[in-house]
Amino acid sequence: MNWLTPFHYEYMLTAMWTSTLIGCVCGVLSGFVTLKGWSLMGDALSHAVVPGVTIAYLVGFPFAVGAFASGLIAAGAMAFIKIKTPVREDAVIGIVFTAFFALGLLLISLYPTRVDLKTIIFGNILGIAAGDVVQLVIVSFICLAIILLKWRDLMLFCFDANQARALGMRVGALHVLLLLLLSATAVAALQAVGACLVVAMLVTPGATAYLLTDRFSTMLILGAIFGSVTAFIGAYASYFVDGATGGCIVTLQAVLFLIALVLAPKHGLIATRRARA
Repeated sequence: MNWLTPFHYEYMLTAMWTSTLIGCVCGVLSGFVTLKGWSLMGDALSHAVVPGVTIAYLVGFPFAVGAFASGLIAAGAMAFIKIKTPVREDAVIGIVFTAFFALGLLLISLYPTRVDLKTIIFGNILGIAAGDVVQLVIVSFICLAIILLKWRDLMLFCFDANQARALGMRVGALHVLLLLLLSATAVAALQAVGACLVVAMLVTPGATAYLLTDRFSTMLILGAIFGSVTAFIGAYASYFVDGATGGCIVTLQAVLFLIALVLAPKHGLIATRRARA
């Protein structure tokens, strides 16, 4: 077996470097998702983009446009219902994202020959088109640039929104900004792992880093490293196992989390048991 074989194919090279870029963005953003406790929100937005992607395919628009618009509408719907009703936030998120996901599946079932269900649900990074690569790169770098500029404000908002408000920060604007970043990143990751696994890439690297450090800046760096490295190795390994690229990536991230859960020097299971003893 020649371990360099995947590097001989252009589609594998594209899959590996685009997966690495997506993994880096998701890894950085997962730190904020973990700190804010928005894992369910990430799940909601990753599923809410399905009808937008479907409509974009049907009318011939770039999928990123439809997915981003659908994510924004879903986020707006969740915010509206939360403000106008006494329904708990977790219930609101569950209602909205399942409704959007169901609408997307309905549209796909109505036009089965024009929309590829497998691509939307499970991703298809090995067959990504050149135009989609450009969209993915643009979205990824915009998200990274915004995070680089606003990470301290977003960190304080995620840690304690009341404290951020007391310091004069525009908490509402930061809330919307984080939602926009989540929506855009979900769109970027959709091509790699599909709607079903986007939430894993938006949560697992940050959760793993959370077990290993108490410094948020270090957590962001570790999240980026974990996300990008597992994405690259997962895309590379998918060639040899002949399995879904998204499945390989998320499985590696889950394995890494389990290792940290057991062996983390301060918050791991072994360290916790020793401290109690």
